[in-house]
Amino acid sequence: MNRRDLLKLSAAAAGSSFALNTQAAGAPAPTTPHFRGEAKNIIYLCQSGGPSHIDLFDYHPEMKSLHGKELPDSVRNGQRVTGMTAGQKSFPVCAPIEPFKQYGQSGTWVSDLLPYTSKVVDDICMIRSMHTEAINHDPGITFLNTGHQFPGHPSLGAWVSYGLGSKNKNMPAFTTLISSGNGKNPGQPIFSRLWSSGFLPSVNQGVQLRSSGDPILYLKDPKGYNRKNRRMVLDTLKQLNEKYFASQKDNEVLTRIEQYEMSYRMQKEAQEIVDISKEPKSTFKLYGEDARKPGTYAYNCLLARRMVERDVRMVQLFHRGWDQHQKLSVDLAAQCKDTDQASAALVMDLKQRGLLDDTLIVWGGEFGRSVYSQGKLGSGRDHHGRCFSMWVAGGGIKGGMSYGQTDEFAYNIVENPVSVNDLNATLLHCLGIDHERFTVKHQGLDTKLTGVEEAHVIKGILS
Repeated sequence: MNRRDLLKLSAAAAGSSFALNTQAAGAPAPTTPHFRGEAKNIIYLCQSGGPSHIDLFDYHPEMKSLHGKELPDSVRNGQRVTGMTAGQKSFPVCAPIEPFKQYGQSGTWVSDLLPYTSKVVDDICMIRSMHTEAINHDPGITFLNTGHQFPGHPSLGAWVSYGLGSKNKNMPAFTTLISSGNGKNPGQPIFSRLWSSGFLPSVNQGVQLRSSGDPILYLKDPKGYNRKNRRMVLDTLKQLNEKYFASQKDNEVLTRIEQYEMSYRMQKEAQEIVDISKEPKSTFKLYGEDARKPGTYAYNCLLARRMVERDVRMVQLFHRGWDQHQKLSVDLAAQCKDTDQASAALVMDLKQRGLLDDTLIVWGGEFGRSVYSQGKLGSGRDHHGRCFSMWVAGGGIKGGMSYGQTDEFAYNIVENPVSVNDLNATLLHCLGIDHERFTVKHQGLDTKLTGVEEAHVIKGILS
């Protein structure tokens, strides 16, 4: 190498090292957090398909006497419905398939389908007045995860990664895991855009862990290869990429460098996270025996706890199979059996470890289900976006309460409506981020997670 090439390469290395230490390689946005947030991490339990708020959380004693009667036009009020029920001549009310009871000091109503969730009601906030613009799975699931119905926008996790960065330099700030219910076909497809970085630096996108086999491939070096060999190869590759960046000024090259370095550091940390062999028997009694099986919802909940223990900023679980258009009683019961124990266990586990105070847990899907039957009475329920239920717990959220109210048909909101973007604004607030000030210039606009329409932090649920 001659003197001129040496100087050029050194300049490129210095320039890219500086860039890697600023925004381009995933460092937090320079103005965040805006204030001290109660939460440091998020575990988002995304129940894909639309869990039935009517059968799980939104209890109205009047429904029992309304079962089988026609839903009044004054309640429907001309609301558009999906093509699956638009042609129905009758819209008979279908009461909850299982009884409800009150639990905890809060007296929160919960279905008998969720015996484990009933044990943690005093630690969670039940939001019964969620609403969304979408009536189909996509764009509904895209709206829930990105604040926009059209693809191309960053996900909540990418915004969190961009805004706060990673506390654990050996793991990605944002990881995702996918599982499917046992009660029916896998359900609606899950798209990588749900954890995409959109127009943010690609280092902020979610890293998906596999649902079968090894959660992360290539954690171990090949036979005959050692860490010293790996380091030499990466150093050489880094020099080539830095030289390319110096000539092209493409920030994706910096992301590539950082991802190679992250992979190298993950080889030790990630192996420890996915090795559950040293978990005590009490862990599997709490989460259920399914927590021993990679790819199950319970296993993913356990991994989520192990990741936030190690300061992974956001972990998002996607569980498919909540789309009960038919066989409501059988399939909904199966979904609850898959998820109920592990969801509640996660709350209890974090609480007993002193982690719940600074970890947000979010549970919910893209919309709810219709009070009227799809097809024969009791057969199934159609999509319903006008109101549905979600629950949140942990850092900055008041436990043991319900927020919002629907009418006796669980069809319209009558008190404290909460939009998807209201919820996202609240989650950011708990992390110390003002959603109005948290913007990125994109296509000439100051774009934000919560969109262009007015969104509000739900102050009534803050602790």
